[in-house]
Amino acid sequence: MENLTLRDEIISLVGADAATFEHEHHPDDLHDESLHQVHVEPFAVVRPADTHQVSELAKLASRHGVALTPRGSGTGLSGAATPVAGGIVVSFARMNQLLDLDIDDHVAVVQPGCTLRELGELLAQSGLRYPVYPGELSGSIGGNVNTNAGGMRAVRHGVTRQHVLGLELVLMDGTILRTGGRVMKSSSGYDLTQLIIGSEGTLALVTEVTLRLSPTMASSSTVLVPFATLDQVTRVVPTIIASGLEPSILEYLDLLTMAGISNAASLELGVAEDVAARTHAYLIVVLETRTSEQLDRDLEALANLVDAAGALDVYVLTSNAGARLVEARERGFWVAKAAGANEIVDVVVPRSSVALFLDEASDIAKRYEAFVSGCGHVGDGNVHLSVFLDDDEQRASMLFELFSYALSIGGQISGEHGIGRDKQAPYLALTDPSVLSLQRSIKAVFDPQLLLNPHRHVDDRPLA
Repeated sequence: MENLTLRDEIISLVGADAATFEHEHHPDDLHDESLHQVHVEPFAVVRPADTHQVSELAKLASRHGVALTPRGSGTGLSGAATPVAGGIVVSFARMNQLLDLDIDDHVAVVQPGCTLRELGELLAQSGLRYPVYPGELSGSIGGNVNTNAGGMRAVRHGVTRQHVLGLELVLMDGTILRTGGRVMKSSSGYDLTQLIIGSEGTLALVTEVTLRLSPTMASSSTVLVPFATLDQVTRVVPTIIASGLEPSILEYLDLLTMAGISNAASLELGVAEDVAARTHAYLIVVLETRTSEQLDRDLEALANLVDAAGALDVYVLTSNAGARLVEARERGFWVAKAAGANEIVDVVVPRSSVALFLDEASDIAKRYEAFVSGCGHVGDGNVHLSVFLDDDEQRASMLFELFSYALSIGGQISGEHGIGRDKQAPYLALTDPSVLSLQRSIKAVFDPQLLLNPHRHVDDRPLA
């Protein structure tokens, strides 16, 4: 074995059909959906078939001192899954099975390469669903875990960490361990499950995920509410949440974003011309209940709330139109990307401070002569801004001001896309040094050679 080359060892482990090597890789394996892609050629892209192969691959990489970059579907937006030159990409494309479905306990056990679409199809006849819905159905469960993915339904259902009960992990020395389990609560030692969620593949390789499922609701409706100002949208949201209606989606879209996604999806939503002429912001609300009778009562209550808050009208969309609008909103990133956006911001602030943050963001953009438009999960304070500013240095300075202001009002730099490489510099500059020191200590315990998804998050060593 000692006389084998690294290439031979990889082929011996997974087979020649489960690995590619330098200058043979498929381009899609070499990037995520970051707007700041840089082409890097890894030594190998390897597709293990099971946990044992992942463990042996980790041992092999540790022995050779080669970096490992875990990869799901590559739908991330922060550069967290891009390769390292000369390293190994661990693709979980072949580990995509639903291993177990427990209807009584509302639990599913899945491999990390299983996509949201695949899981949804597998659960379709069960009466259960995985309610976290970050918008890209081709995204993998493992990727969701590593980024603590959220999405539009977080206002009611929470984000990934609220639905992961346990994990199977492989450490860089090849150790296989399990965290958590199939129980809904535990007070038994450090919560390693929650530590791994959102760690962006820098601490361990996730090889199995135990998920908490939720019942499927029989009745739902999508409501579109136009307002004359964005401030009116943000001010009515706390009222809606306090009412007990428990909307599954509460989204705002500014006028330009609505126009962009509507044009891209060829949407015609039936908003009257005189109403559209006075509208500067839209609120999208999705209500879900067990019965049509309860849904009707909730729709009436919602209409009364938004009317009292100054809504220009209330449109209860048909099921087809509602589904198309939600889908179009979920494709907002692609619309912004096609329009030439230079950055997509996913700052999160306290729900009550969204209007304040947007006002400041507008003022900052004006000072830099930048153009911004936006939408977001207004129900949980997650603001998405498309930033159009070509100059890299100017844009970096502008984003630093945006992030600084968000932190000053109790927010965070990233609500759901993660830090990765794209936000690493402002994250390191704006985070308490004591917090960074503790995180680096944790990283060193899990990965003493700093080989697992290096050069991102708290690992600020320069790229070779």
